[in-house]
Amino acid sequence: MREVQLSTSHELLWSIGELAERAGATVKTVRFYSDQGLLPEAARSSGGHRRYGPQALERLQLIRSLRTLDLPLPEVRRILDDAEATGRVLEDALDSRLRGLGSELKALRWREAALQLVRDCPPAQRAGRLRLLSVLSTPPSTAPLARFWRAWLPPRMPRSATAAFLEAAVPQPPDEPHPSQVLAFARLNAMTTAPCPDGRQPQPDVHRVAGAGGAVLLYAGLAEAFELAASHLRRAHAPHPGEALDAYVAAYASAFRSRDTHAFRRSLAARLSAEARLNQYWELAAVVLTPPGRSPQPTPGSADDWLRAALRLDNAGAT
Repeated sequence: MREVQLSTSHELLWSIGELAERAGATVKTVRFYSDQGLLPEAARSSGGHRRYGPQALERLQLIRSLRTLDLPLPEVRRILDDAEATGRVLEDALDSRLRGLGSELKALRWREAALQLVRDCPPAQRAGRLRLLSVLSTPPSTAPLARFWRAWLPPRMPRSATAAFLEAAVPQPPDEPHPSQVLAFARLNAMTTAPCPDGRQPQPDVHRVAGAGGAVLLYAGLAEAFELAASHLRRAHAPHPGEALDAYVAAYASAFRSRDTHAFRRSLAARLSAEARLNQYWELAAVVLTPPGRSPQPTPGSADDWLRAALRLDNAGAT
């Protein structure tokens, strides 16, 4: 006949096997949680065997539910120690796990798209694409792109101005990439990590003339001008003089400590045409930012192209 033991409050207590049976778990599982201090025993039998009450069954069921959510034991312990299992500790743990799962899913989607990219390309291109992809993490990091632009910016730029510039210049990898977007990001990574031909990062002439202080004014003004131009690009408007161009010229005028005149606009157009361009970077950035089949997302590069064309039209009309 099965032994029955009563506590001082006449509560029925179960052996470890009985608790495991009621919870649909194994004895090994119950013993493990008990040894970890997650499942306190209510008493001991006369023979020294563990005994558990109904509260242990509820606690064991909660532990197993939390573990099915893949929450680690330290998080489970914190939740159990919380006065209310539905309180803030549980909410924080679930939020953390959801963020972790989101990162894992993004990594899997990038791996899937990378596999498709290699599988579907001509055999002669596979070795090259594998080399491009081999240096990327999944999901890829934007740190190499940010380092490239930090070296390109003038020294001693304020941190806030640098952060604002990087936010606009560095495309964020999409969560669900198409193989073409994976290839574009891999090429961006290769482009920004390759050594410069002469060992030095080319600096625009405006940086040398304006210095760090002038560059801050320049980039703040360009951000406004690019946003205005982007609205025209989204509507497929042809370049034309107007508010966006005025903001563009004003940004350069403030950097050069000049005034917006017809003569300044002509000299600005000449100066801009002589500067080195990063056309390939912006073309690749647009691919990264744009889902296949949609109109290209505006970038600082495409906005700059639109504004330069508007400046040329404006100068032509002023002559």
